[in-house]
Amino acid sequence: CLNQLTKQSSGINAEYGVMDSDFATGEDTAFVNDEISSIIKEAIEATIGGNTYQHNKVNQWTSNVVEQCLNQLTKLSKPFKYIVNCVIMQKNGAGLHMANTCYWDNTTDGSCTVRWENKTMYCIVSIFGLAI
Repeated sequence: CLNQLTKQSSGINAEYGVMDSDFATGEDTAFVNDEISSIIKEAIEATIGGNTYQHNKVNQWTSNVVEQCLNQLTKLSKPFKYIVNCVIMQKNGAGLHMANTCYWDNTTDGSCTVRWENKTMYCIVSIFGLAI
């Protein structure tokens, strides 16, 4: 139904934390924001943890974060196709502006974005779940 399809936008202009989520009906098949947020935070902590920014390790870190997230998401065995995005940026005073947009069904699909930081870097991970 065209009525149920809407344009969903998300941006990183908020305080630390989770942004933009939509929930499906039924817990077994729902995109549960708290569950996804925990997966993201665990992947970031396990990969980056207390490290300082190192340019030569960023490619490996971003790959590890998205792979760990995707592995944990598939273990949920929910009827979703997932898109996982990760940005790691050194804290040096430069600005970063991100935006995501999706055209989907708000009753079944969802997204979760987490911004993590330490003294030397930011890590922003977005996950989109599209119901199958």
